[in-house]
Order: sequence, then C-alpha cells, then structure tokens
Amino acid sequence: MKIENILISPFQKFVKIESLSGVLLFGTTILALILANSPLAVFYNSVWQYEFGIQTPDFELIKPLILWVNDGLMAIFFFLIGLEIKREVMIGELNNLKKASFPIFAAIGGMVVPISFYVILNKDPDTSHGWGITAATDIAFSLAILKLLGKRVPVSLKVFLAAFAIVDDIGAVVLIAVFYSTGIKWLLLIIALAIIIVLVILSSKGLYSRYLFFAAGVIVWLLFLKAGFHPTVAGGLLAFTRPIRRKVNVNTYAVNLCNIVDAFKEAGEGTGPVLSKEQVEYIDDLEDWTSKVQSPLQHLEHSLHNWVAYLIIPVFAFANAGVNLSTDTDINYTVILIIVISLFAGKSIGISLFTWLARKFKLTVMPKGMNGWQLAGIAFLAGVGFTMSIFISNLAFVDNPAVVNSAKIGIIAGSLISGLTGYLILRFSTNK
Repeated sequence: MKIENILISPFQKFVKIESLSGVLLFGTTILALILANSPLAVFYNSVWQYEFGIQTPDFELIKPLILWVNDGLMAIFFFLIGLEIKREVMIGELNNLKKASFPIFAAIGGMVVPISFYVILNKDPDTSHGWGITAATDIAFSLAILKLLGKRVPVSLKVFLAAFAIVDDIGAVVLIAVFYSTGIKWLLLIIALAIIIVLVILSSKGLYSRYLFFAAGVIVWLLFLKAGFHPTVAGGLLAFTRPIRRKVNVNTYAVNLCNIVDAFKEAGEGTGPVLSKEQVEYIDDLEDWTSKVQSPLQHLEHSLHNWVAYLIIPVFAFANAGVNLSTDTDINYTVILIIVISLFAGKSIGISLFTWLARKFKLTVMPKGMNGWQLAGIAFLAGVGFTMSIFISNLAFVDNPAVVNSAKIGIIAGSLISGLTGYLILRFSTNK
C-alpha cells in the first residue's frame, strides 16, 4: 500500500463520518421544524421542558431535558472538539506555523468581519449580546455539502476546511468561556481548574487511568456548572488532559503480536466450544499490548466520533431547531436579517479579505491544489453556522425566548443561503 494512502485514509474516514452527520443534521432539523409547526407542537415543546435529575438534602441537580442536552451531551461534543484541537496542534495541520497560518488567517477573518457586521447593523440594546452567533462554522454541515460534489473536490480543500473549522471552534469556545458565562463563583472555578492542572501533570508523567480521569471529569463538569461557567467549556479543557503519546512503538507491538499469534495457534486446535486456558491468557496479553500501542487521545477520539456525529449532534438539532414559523408568534425580523447578512456576507468577505491580505503581505501561502474560486466557495460554506450558532443563541438570549426563536430562523436561513451559494460556486469552478 502506498504511504500517501495510509496517510489520507484516516482523514477520508473523518470526512465520511462528518458528511453523514451533516445528512442526519439536515433530517432532524426538518423533522423538528415540522413538529414545531404541527398540531404536535405542544407535545414536542413539553417533552423538552420535562424536568428530572438528582435531589438529596445537601445537593440538587434538576434540569429540563433541553438543558441536559445543551449542558450535558454538548459537553461531550466540546470534549471531542478539544481532542481534535489537541491532535491538530500536536501532530496535524496546525502543528507548525507554515501549515497553520492560512486556516488561522481564514478563521480570524471569518470571525472578526461577521461579528463586526452584527455589531454595526444591530441598533437594539436587547439583542446586542447576540454577536457571537455569527462567529461559528458547522463542520458537519459544510463537509456534507462538499461530499455532494464527490471527486470534484480535492482532498487539500477538505483538509483546509477541516483545519479552518477547528481553528474557528477554538474561537467559539473562547467566546463562550469569556462572554457567555455569568455570575461566576470563583472558588468553585479555581477548584475545577486545579483538578484539570493535576490531571495534566499526571498525564505528562505517563500516569493515566481512564477511570480516574472519567471520575475527575464528572467532578470538573459539576464544578463548572455550579460555578456559573458554562459546563461545555469544561469538556473542551478536559480534552487537553488526555495524553497523546503511546507506551510502546509499532515495531515492538508487531513483534509481540506475531509471537502471540504463533503461540495462540500452538496452544489449541480450536475444535472445542471454548478456548484453552493458555489461549485465554494470550488474548489478555494481546489486549494489554494493544492498549499500550494506542494513543489514549486517538483511541478516545475514535471511540467518541461516531457517538457525537450520529447521536449527540442530531439530538441537539432535534431539540433546538424546532422553531415556530407561524405569524402568531413574536418574530424579530431585524435580528433575522442581521444574522443572515452576517453569516452570508460577513463570513465570505472576512475569509476572502483576510487570506488575501495575508498573502499580499507574504504572511502565508495558499495550500497547493486550491485556487481563488475554490477559496471563495469555502468562504461561503463557512456561513453554515448551524450547531454552534444555535448553541450560542441559547446562551445569548437565555431570558428572551422570542428572540431565540428569531435568531434560530436567521441561523437556518443564513446557513441555507450560504451553503447553497458555496455549493454552486464549487460545482461550477471545479472539474471532475
């Protein structure tokens, strides 16, 4: 097998998972919109407001189902984002300035300009806090749109979009941590950060136990929640406590694997209904060596990716995309228009302008295999904000459900227009 195939195939698998996730996102979004505007709307809304949790004389954790999704399941989503960010920074597309500079400039432009559009266009103090909605890009939806183009899209373009979206995610996590957490109880937050620091130290010393780290992670999540700091940020930070280094190298593992296989064959004929005692012991040895050759970060990322892509994100979309579009509801058309303009025009202008300036001043170069029209197509695709944008809208307008409803309409409309425009540009600017 060619070495380039070995390198590309894991990324192609990542793209396939994210693309299928985008299809599921689209399906659950449509289903949520249908239910929210049907006779079942009351049932749909009441399900997500059903409260449950844990209550003792000294402790209480009771939330409606919608918040268990947004604060609990989405913490796992942010945890996976953190794992992807750490991997990209350590060994991936962001591990040196030369490779990282182009997507970094694109991401900065893709955040600064849309936010500026929102701030300039918005004149209502009650909706001023929603500027963060326009900063995010949904990697699942955008990669799903690229997938529709098939072999017209070179791998380098997909790599750029993924790297750009990851940098964009870093910015979104920072925005949530700094600007969308209120009423901070600093003592609880300091304790949580101290636990994270201890986990990082243990990880750097090679002392890693998945059970210890899981228990500590639950405690940190609770501390962030009770501290008034959005608990999804805890998920992102906890990802950096996972070690990336393996305990043994591939050659050592391969030698022991061959020895175990040979010994396993000699330990029994395999005709009976059960294995021999020696064969069971060899399987235990194989599992032990397999755990040592795997990177804890990579193994956990691989294990979580399908769960997040095929369950957590679609559930989030189903819970949050149910917008009532009837004329009886209080719809803020100004907010809708501002978000649509910021996502569609802000993202495309920001990414195109900042990457052009960076190349003009020789601060970066465009990746090989890309051209100006393809960059423009990606710039419009970046306006598909969906998952993170809806998440931030819930935080920004937590006390104003009517504005949340309007913001979601703007996000869906802006994402749809941006995605369609990006698709058409890439469709007619690339060859099979």
